[in-house]
Amino acid sequence: MKDRDRPLDLDRLERMIERLVTQRACLDFAASSIANVSGVVLEVGLGKGRTFDHLRRLFSKREFFAFDREVHAPADAVPDEQHLFLGDFRQTLEAAVYRLGCSAALIHADIGSEDKARDRALALAITPFIVQLAQPGGYVLSDRALVAKELVPQSLPQTVGNFPYFIYRVDNAPTEGRRAE
Repeated sequence: MKDRDRPLDLDRLERMIERLVTQRACLDFAASSIANVSGVVLEVGLGKGRTFDHLRRLFSKREFFAFDREVHAPADAVPDEQHLFLGDFRQTLEAAVYRLGCSAALIHADIGSEDKARDRALALAITPFIVQLAQPGGYVLSDRALVAKELVPQSLPQTVGNFPYFIYRVDNAPTEGRRAE
C-alpha cells in the first residue's frame, strides 16, 4: 500500500491523474459494496460532472441527486431540477435530510479545494447531514476526512492512485431526525 500520509510531490497534471485514478477505484469498489443495499446515490460536489457520469454508468437503475454551489458541468452531466440541489452544502444537505430522509446507499462527497482549513470546517459542518442521509450498510466516499461514530473507515482498494481518499461504511446510523419511509 502506498504511504497515504506522505505529501504529494507531484505537479498539477500528475495530481489530477492520481485523483482520477483514485476516484475511479473507490467508486468501482462502492459499486460492488452496495450491490445489496437499496437506495439512492448522492453526488455532493457535482463539479464538472465526471464522477456523476461514471456513477450513472455504475448504477444505471438507481435514482441520483447532485449537490453543488452552482452548475459548472456540461448539460449532459447535470440532473434535472428535481434531482439537483444548488447552494451552500450546509443548507442544501440539511434540506435534503427533510426531503429524502435516510435513503442513500452511496454518498460521494467531492468537496475539496486548495484551502485545507476551509475544507476541514466544511467537512465538519456537513458530516451530520451525511450521516442522516446514509442508509445503514451504505457507503460514503470522500476526498476529505469525515468523523462520526456511524462512519466506519474502510481500507482503500489496492488500485488507488497516490491521492488521499476516504471510504466509510455506515453502521448503526441513528434514526432520530430521519424521515419515516
